[in-house]
Amino acid sequence: MNALDIRSLMIDLPAPAGRTPILRGVDLALQPGRIHGLAGESGSGKTMTGLAVLGLLPSGAHTGGRITLGDTDLLALTPGRLNAIRGRQVGMVFQDPSSSLHPMLSVGRQLTDHLRHHLHLDRKAARTRAADLLAQVRIPNPEEALDRYPHQFSGGMRQRIAIAIAVACEPRVLIADEPTTALDVTVQAGVLRLLRRLCDDLGLAILLITHDLGVMSALADQVSVMRDGLVVETGTRARVLTDPQHPYTRSLLDALPGNARPADPPAPATGPGEAAPGDRDEPTRSTP
Repeated sequence: MNALDIRSLMIDLPAPAGRTPILRGVDLALQPGRIHGLAGESGSGKTMTGLAVLGLLPSGAHTGGRITLGDTDLLALTPGRLNAIRGRQVGMVFQDPSSSLHPMLSVGRQLTDHLRHHLHLDRKAARTRAADLLAQVRIPNPEEALDRYPHQFSGGMRQRIAIAIAVACEPRVLIADEPTTALDVTVQAGVLRLLRRLCDDLGLAILLITHDLGVMSALADQVSVMRDGLVVETGTRARVLTDPQHPYTRSLLDALPGNARPADPPAPATGPGEAAPGDRDEPTRSTP
């Protein structure tokens, strides 16, 4: 059974001359324990698709179609019922962790507030769970890290903290919107390995939104390509990236430096006591 089904999703927004179509009938199916890559150029509708799942659309947006989580059509929910699902059954990681983490609240406060709201844990249990989550995403000295603030961590570590918050309540679906774009290449590798490990260990269905086909080729199990608000091609990573059927997919691949082709999947995650590749270049920052 699919973890998330998007069928004939349509979105239009108000414009001076009427309404502008953004999505024109998007179909996607996410499976548990699989990473589904969503690729396309800027303005193709990738991010809007992810935001629609969480009901985070701009004011005045009109929607059509279905977004089904289990037996629930998310587009038919009231704001109150959607709030109960957002963060609990569906998590999201944004491109820039600096904007998604509150700069004036400690990391521990942000994690424990989330846990107490959705899981109704007491303060002590929430802090214990928060420390475990930071350890899970390979934050050094997690107990001490709980009392630090986002600016005291590197960009890669902030993104790991954002991922910890997103998976804190063991959601069924994780939407990762360009999660490595703001990071350097070395740090990207560590974050991508983390997403792969969480997908495998927790059975998450991950929607990986990215314009970077290099990231897609290293991580995704399934790939969908979007253009002008439509999915123009879907298939396994190897099939789409080595034998593309749609001219637009072929044009994206032809634009890659050296006409690169799919890479092997990331190596298995390291053991609990080891640093993941890329972590050595992500030192925790000292307080200014």
